Amino acid sequence: MTVSAIPPVSMKSYDTDFDGFAAELGGWFTRTGFAVVGDHGMDQGVIDRALEVTKAFFALPPEIKRTYLVPGGGGQRGYTAFGVETAKDHTVADLKEFWHTGRSLAPGHRYEPVMPPNLSVTHIEGFDAAMQAFYAQLDGLGVRILRAVAHHLGLPPDWFTPKVAEGNSVLRLLHYPPVTGEVTPGAVRAGAHGDINVITLLLGAEEPGLQLLGRDGDWHDVVAPQGHVAINVGDMLSRLTNDVLPSTIHRVVNPAPERMRIARYSTPFFLHFAPDVLVETLPMGGAPKHPPITAHAFLEQRLREIKLA
Repeated sequence: MTVSAIPPVSMKSYDTDFDGFAAELGGWFTRTGFAVVGDHGMDQGVIDRALEVTKAFFALPPEIKRTYLVPGGGGQRGYTAFGVETAKDHTVADLKEFWHTGRSLAPGHRYEPVMPPNLSVTHIEGFDAAMQAFYAQLDGLGVRILRAVAHHLGLPPDWFTPKVAEGNSVLRLLHYPPVTGEVTPGAVRAGAHGDINVITLLLGAEEPGLQLLGRDGDWHDVVAPQGHVAINVGDMLSRLTNDVLPSTIHRVVNPAPERMRIARYSTPFFLHFAPDVLVETLPMGGAPKHPPITAHAFLEQRLREIKLA
């Protein structure tokens, strides 16, 4: 079974039957930590432009891409080179490189010490504007999705809104180069992991490879059809709900032999709480399984675990 077999939840029902939308979305999150949302309403022109500049950036020579590295930045903004990030509890680095765009803050903002500024890409015309437009679209959709999650959990619909309004959310541009030559044993495009954040929004990639670990212990292919968004529960939301909404373990496997020479691009949006939000288990799911921790402290902990800090 592929995860695309999960019936998409249409955003069209969000405005006409919010109770039904929240129940359906929350049901999939509870059962699988994963849902597919259709009719997302984002501007396709913005999406297409973002993918265009993404491919242009990763096509730059390595020496130019490396000028966008931020030493000691934990990969939070700018470029992270190929073979650096290592999935939690893994010893072999992933076969990928990526770019991070975060939230733009006003000068002197209280979060400046822990939310670094974005880097401007001067080598690709329109890159910065394309990223900001794409970020805004995904951020807006994420807030709407969290209103439905809150309703499903019996919370006021806007319970999450102030906690993510200035959240340290990150748009990641991922490039998995063609798999050629010798590959380190055990190396895959992305090792099995759960996401750090609250929820992740992911538009369908042009190339396959994303898999979800089901409760049956088997890996299932994830395919988000055109015009749909795959959304998974991250570790912060899982901790908050005492694992009632489970964080989804997923990976990106290496391509089949006939697709080895084709690159894969992906643009996940990691929606985070604001740095000082306390991630404290809500009264659900029995005795608390996780101690309270601020969103920023949890992020720092996980960045160390995945070898970025």
